[in-house]
Amino acid sequence: MNGRSDIASESVGPTIVAGEILVEIMATELGHGFLEPLQLMGPYPSGAPAIFIDQVAKLGGGAAIVACVGRDDFGTINLERLKGDGVDISAVSVSERYPTGSAFVRYRPDGGRDFVYNIAESAAGQIGLTPEARQLADKAGHLHVMGSTLSVSGLKEIVAYSVKAVRSRGGSTSFDPNVRKELIDLDGGLFAALVDDADLLLPSGDELLAAAGVESEREAVAALIARGVGEIVLKRGAAGSTRFGADGSRIDCRGFLVQEVDPTGAGDCFGATYLTCRRKGMAPDRALLYANAAGALNVTRRGPMEGLAGFDALDRFIAGADRAK
Repeated sequence: MNGRSDIASESVGPTIVAGEILVEIMATELGHGFLEPLQLMGPYPSGAPAIFIDQVAKLGGGAAIVACVGRDDFGTINLERLKGDGVDISAVSVSERYPTGSAFVRYRPDGGRDFVYNIAESAAGQIGLTPEARQLADKAGHLHVMGSTLSVSGLKEIVAYSVKAVRSRGGSTSFDPNVRKELIDLDGGLFAALVDDADLLLPSGDELLAAAGVESEREAVAALIARGVGEIVLKRGAAGSTRFGADGSRIDCRGFLVQEVDPTGAGDCFGATYLTCRRKGMAPDRALLYANAAGALNVTRRGPMEGLAGFDALDRFIAGADRAK
């Protein structure tokens, strides 16, 4: 694979992420934005990196996160969730000055979502390459980066150090380019570098085309593989997913039919499950099946981390759920 390793096995070291830990607060009524008083639900533990790494831990994978929360109740509920599920939180700083980050979300009638974030001026925006972060990177076997975190100023230094440390151990990297329109303030060079470095790329829909800079799926896959991406797993929502290999192989996996309650976090849960299955030595087709199941199960619960599940729960779900055609 262009001189790089495949996705590293768990024996190399744990999976680490860096980025935002948030609470999510949801409007109970469908509509557009937050321009009038609304009934709200929450707070729910959230943040794309936090959702991802908690699912890794739920599946029994080594898991750690570099992040920052405030010394407040919102920080406490997140740390208790992560630690309780087995995530190493030794590199999560607690700020005395900044509050824990937050995301308010309202669902539109068409299924879209409007967000109001507080990341940059919250504890979530204060992450940095602390001694504890260096220690995690020095023992990690895999680094996963979320596009939602690229607007956080301290991420670039953490990623640069972690990539070098992980690669020196024979480890691997993955990138999910899940950029929110509310968070677009990115370093284009860093985005391209993360794509080029990825052993595993996890785009959704048009993110595949954006990452490649072309206008068709076939061209995008070919261009990204030529740039050195090891494997591409395209998330197709309720329709399922597709895995494209560097050898030209393609695997399609049908989705599951469920009643959607809350789609937030489904993509993060999917990606964490696929990666963890691959790090455990599963073949791509089996990993896709578990990833589809994890994403589908997650949308049946309100709250982005409330539907995360281990292998036993996923096996029961797969055995009883209907598949998309």
